[in-house]
Amino acid sequence: MTRLLAAERQSAPPAAAGALTAQIAAIDWAGIAAQLDTHGCATTGRLLTPQQCAALAASYASDALFRSRVVMARHGFGRGEYKYFAYPLPEVVAALRAALYPPLADVANRWNDALGIGVRFPGEHAAYLARCHKAGQSKPTPLLLAYGVGDYNCLHQDIYGEHVFPLQVAFLLSRPSEDFAGGEFVLTEQRPRMQSRAEVVPLVQGEGVIFPVHHRPVQGTRGTYRVNMRHGVSRLRSGRRHTLGIIFHDGA
Repeated sequence: MTRLLAAERQSAPPAAAGALTAQIAAIDWAGIAAQLDTHGCATTGRLLTPQQCAALAASYASDALFRSRVVMARHGFGRGEYKYFAYPLPEVVAALRAALYPPLADVANRWNDALGIGVRFPGEHAAYLARCHKAGQSKPTPLLLAYGVGDYNCLHQDIYGEHVFPLQVAFLLSRPSEDFAGGEFVLTEQRPRMQSRAEVVPLVQGEGVIFPVHHRPVQGTRGTYRVNMRHGVSRLRSGRRHTLGIIFHDGA
């Protein structure tokens, strides 16, 4: 196990990890899988408390927790900014990443089967990270995003190297209609020989949306085909909005 893997594991004490693991285990994962198959996204319900959300949002000011900062306008990504966490991850972030991965790996393996993709994902996140790190993808990818008035995130995909886990989760840390207005989470689905479809996902504070990183299988009249997915955030009309992004593959 690499030093980074050990650091991530140490950052989630048993008590904190156990509470989140129990909540995540109680989710209706069959229902989540059905929503992902039908709509291309699914919501977790509220997993993070208001206190956890506030603490994560406040941590954005602590540069010591992060390995890099990105100002979106400098790269044509939109407006606003985000920071990638450094290892060791905060305990809540590490616990979410470890506990959400196994049921999502089941969906990911089934999707790869449907698409004829030979890659299979191990049952534990540590084993998958070891695969990423062996391939030179060792930079942690969980991130915090911060938006102010007029900020937005262009439609994009979060691919950081050869190894890509096909699902990710975004948690809303702010309170809609109280902390901010606008700033809706948006997904688009580019279907072969058809017009693109958009999906807007309303969230409450502490709730996550699960969605594809880059593509998903869809059953058509002539069999299964691949649709391309992108995600973003619409323009913030007032206030401040913070989001936690849980990406399961590490980056190069």
